[in-house]
Amino acid sequence: MSLWEKSNELPNDADARLQTEGQDPVLDPNLDQALRNFKLSVDAWSEAAFSNRSFVQSAPRRNWRPAAAWALGCALVASSVSGVVYQRHDQQVHDQQLKAQQAAAKLAEQQKQAADLQAANEEDLLASVDSDVSRQVPSAMEPLAQMAEDESK
Repeated sequence: MSLWEKSNELPNDADARLQTEGQDPVLDPNLDQALRNFKLSVDAWSEAAFSNRSFVQSAPRRNWRPAAAWALGCALVASSVSGVVYQRHDQQVHDQQLKAQQAAAKLAEQQKQAADLQAANEEDLLASVDSDVSRQVPSAMEPLAQMAEDESK
């Protein structure tokens, strides 16, 4: 039986019940009948709703805490791993820069030593050329230079 059918059924004592509840009878019989039908339909609906528990189903509760805990845990692990990876990469870059600086310093020292050695070789060469070329008197003029020496003595 539907709610509408239940609301159309009026109990035998409906008029008496309305009188005993302290309500004044309504002068307009159509309005009185409409109000009675409305009250009966509300009563029938309420009775049907409370008697049938399967009529109202609660929505399934979704527990978001485990999902949030997993998400935060994953974010924590990801940030920890990325921090370690960044530190390792930064250390590798620092080591490469240090090796490059050491190699540059070693190369500069080798170039300085090579330049010093070349300068020393050039000095020796210039000294030998100077000793070979520089004589007090050329060999063709040597007898004349000896005569000049003898006269000055």
